[in-house]
Amino acid sequence: MAQYKSEFVNRLTERGFMHQCTDLNALDSAAAKNPVTAYIGFDCTGPSLHVGSLVSIMLLRLFQKTGHTPIILLGGGTTKVGDPSGKDESRQLLGDSAIEANMSGIKKVFVKYLSFSDEPNVAEIVNNADWLDELHYISFLRDYGRHFSINRMMSFDSVKTRLDREQHLTFLEFNYMILQAYDFLELARRRGCILQMGGSDQWGNIVNGVELGRRIDNAELFGLTTPLITTNSGGKMGKTAAGAIWLSDDMLPVYDYWQFWRNTEDSDVGKFLRLFTELPLEEIARLEALQNAELNEAKKILADAATALCHGKDAAAKSRITAEQTFEQKSVATGLPTIDVSERELESGISAMDLFRRTKLSNSNGETRRLIRGGGARLNDMPLDNEALVLTTADIGEAGVIKLSVGKKRHVLVRSVAKSQNE
Repeated sequence: MAQYKSEFVNRLTERGFMHQCTDLNALDSAAAKNPVTAYIGFDCTGPSLHVGSLVSIMLLRLFQKTGHTPIILLGGGTTKVGDPSGKDESRQLLGDSAIEANMSGIKKVFVKYLSFSDEPNVAEIVNNADWLDELHYISFLRDYGRHFSINRMMSFDSVKTRLDREQHLTFLEFNYMILQAYDFLELARRRGCILQMGGSDQWGNIVNGVELGRRIDNAELFGLTTPLITTNSGGKMGKTAAGAIWLSDDMLPVYDYWQFWRNTEDSDVGKFLRLFTELPLEEIARLEALQNAELNEAKKILADAATALCHGKDAAAKSRITAEQTFEQKSVATGLPTIDVSERELESGISAMDLFRRTKLSNSNGETRRLIRGGGARLNDMPLDNEALVLTTADIGEAGVIKLSVGKKRHVLVRSVAKSQNE
């Protein structure tokens, strides 16, 4: 039997998205009566988004699928300031052209997860530079700054953490929470938006927006946060030793994305199935109850479903076949990430150090040396024990490629490309 009145809040709580809400019962009642509008903000600090943003993206998807209208607020304005939440030091400030380029890449991610047409509750992308760039700062501070207590602002984790660690916090960053609160006020006025959602590190910023709307416009606004998602071992979601798990295939091969989910720790399988797939809860309960080797099948289902949402069913199926060929059939799967080198260059010889960096299996020669000395670097499935090794066409295997690996799960193929007629 449903615990709440609205489908949105029921599914929100059942699948593990709920952490804090300013007034859950009142939000539930509002969502049960009529469709509501909510937003989540994303600053444009990178050319795409990674798995660390996926909880928020999946929450927007759930919100839309339960009949409500999602707004994606891109921080064309706030990116110029930098959010101090969860950061030990100031972000590097970006110029307008870099922000615009990042915004273009980020927009492409949302097209995969949300509907922007043929829906009564069509998703919308807005840019807070539309209003923040037009602010007259003295007037803004006079009208809105007086509603913010410095004492209270100093109590928020985003500020306390930096001060407790004696890390530099600029006055520019200190303004961020005022600007984010003002975003909520603007969206309430412009779009009838009554709910701001975000990660748990945004709670203070979100509460500020709720209170600003009440004080300025006597508006009933709501704030809701998702829990901080970490792996069972305490690692940050979306970050690995190999780097960020990007949601764009031009920044991370689809196979690597699939493999990231396949490598989920046993105790995280159920949680990740609820958050990052749309499988029925009954099926998830069955899968997370599997034990030992059988749990590997649940991890493959997780990888298939998460990859299908991000990259499509065909790409997910191809990645699974590649993994089975690589790990179960012990063959060289053509679906593995591949880089091309010219036949001419390979005939002359390329150092193994250089190729490990080119394939991004390591970030430096020093890291490659540590891999070799620790037995973690492999060439054509055999341990690589020579730091000075130079690879040539003689190292091409029967499958017509050189296979470089780190451990048992990270592989890249090096393919020789024929010389052009002009060479």
